[in-house]
Amino acid sequence: MIEERLRARTNGALMRVADLIARTGVTPNTLTLLGFAGMAAAGVLCAAGSFFSAGFVVAVSCVFDALDGALARASGAASVFGAFLDSFLDRYAEAAIYAGLLVHYAWAAAPWGVVAAFAAAIGSLMVSYARARAEGLGIACRAGIFARPERIAVMIAGLLTGLVLPALVILAAATNATAVRRLLHVRRCAGSRPPRPPG
Repeated sequence: MIEERLRARTNGALMRVADLIARTGVTPNTLTLLGFAGMAAAGVLCAAGSFFSAGFVVAVSCVFDALDGALARASGAASVFGAFLDSFLDRYAEAAIYAGLLVHYAWAAAPWGVVAAFAAAIGSLMVSYARARAEGLGIACRAGIFARPERIAVMIAGLLTGLVLPALVILAAATNATAVRRLLHVRRCAGSRPPRPPG
């Protein structure tokens, strides 16, 4: 997956930048919130049809998203809540982009755009949910290729090039395929094991 490769290649540079940020007193949660605010703003830009600007803002927001974890490690401020907040806002941030695109295509009376944006949003949320639910049952679940980094990469490319609808079609197909792939992965791994009792 892209996520592991990017982390391996950029971890050193991220940690050096995070060391500098740590000296300013900025907290990891602040970077998380800034990244979310950027994605929310990009969603508004998508609704207005300013796709290139939205793509640029998404790309910048991803820098904050990458740095919050590095800052948590560099400053010794890693926390369970911080990790939860990061994942929690990631879902809303991604949904903000799809919502903006859905609104744009609805205003433009372009039904295929609405359908593609909705299908991509559902698929993206199900990919994340499948992993979270599987891991809650004690099953590692990273199957499939369209985790969040891949989705964001396609989204940025579509926005910057203006090929938004093709990007949404790719996302709609690939995310839902990945969700189904994770379903089959969990089915295979679970076998006849009884479910974990509720925590």
